[in-house]
Amino acid sequence: MKQRVYLTFSEATVREPIIWKLAREFDVITNIRTAEVKEHMGLVGLEIEGEQDIVDAALAWLVQQDVHVEPIEQNVIEG
Repeated sequence: MKQRVYLTFSEATVREPIIWKLAREFDVITNIRTAEVKEHMGLVGLEIEGEQDIVDAALAWLVQQDVHVEPIEQNVIEG
């Protein structure tokens, strides 16, 4: 199962290697499709692939890390 989400990082989380930790903690494949990272915030378009229950757990973990997770409704980052 492949799911695309936007991740919004706050000033408190933007410098943390959260996507790296996500891939180490969960059996998922991550693919950064787009990113804009500034000193005080970050926005990442991320593709997460794996078993549905593991992907769901990974997304819940991101929320626990104080990362805002929003599903990508349109295929705006395909290419």
